Amino acid sequence: MSALLTDRTILWLSAAMYLAGFAAGLIALALRRDTPASRTILNALLAGGLILQISGLYLRGLSVGGCPLGNKFELVQFVVWSAMVLYFVVGTAFRVSLLGLFTAGYAASLAVISLLVPEWDSPARLKLFGDNPWIELHAALAVFSYGVFGLLALTAAMHLLQNWSLKHKRLDGLFWFLPSIVQLDQINFRLLGTGVALLSISLAVGASWWLRDTASADPAKITVTVGVWLAYGIALLLRALGRLVSARLAWTCVALFAAALLSLGPVNQSRHGPPASHLRLP
Repeated sequence: MSALLTDRTILWLSAAMYLAGFAAGLIALALRRDTPASRTILNALLAGGLILQISGLYLRGLSVGGCPLGNKFELVQFVVWSAMVLYFVVGTAFRVSLLGLFTAGYAASLAVISLLVPEWDSPARLKLFGDNPWIELHAALAVFSYGVFGLLALTAAMHLLQNWSLKHKRLDGLFWFLPSIVQLDQINFRLLGTGVALLSISLAVGASWWLRDTASADPAKITVTVGVWLAYGIALLLRALGRLVSARLAWTCVALFAAALLSLGPVNQSRHGPPASHLRLP
């Protein structure tokens, strides 16, 4: 029986829980019953999915001897996990009940897609980070920041929906449950700052090792990651200066996350070259 509970099996169960949470949220929304009971059911399903995903990633980590970030499948699963962890922090802090529905749909979609594409789960090198905890921290923070940007894309999409509903005077159905434009703008700003801060720390840690052994770093990976950091950093600066606000900021965050997801391809490809030194950047 235990042989059947592989890491992928557990991750499939996790995706099913996320999907069930999304379905429960849609039913509650259709019945216009956004009550404490319906939110409890949704959060219980998402929490169960999160626990299962942690278990699956833990088993995968044991098999590869480190943080499971060795291929595109693991990268996407880690992004989903980080976004779900952040949901339980942000959703509680800002009391954004509808965010659970959006997060459930996002998590279920990415998790299922990653599981349905066998090519994404290519064999990864054992000891990918060469027993170097700092490089492993660098990689984990970088991917976690992508999870922040994913949640940011969801709140940005909510901002765009609310903006559309106000312009067209549609305040019924889904739009009735959306937070205010002001609240969503504050959430977007804070998530943007958090994501940029985490990615900055990740790059600082990685750079400290790269300067010791420049031949160990992959140029394509550095270019892509720094490009994502610069793009989000410029967006944060413009928002702080009041030049990129409201719907323009929301559209920017959605577009940047789409680009960030596409960047996972080049980042993953550079992992499958010849083995490098123990200082190799992830």
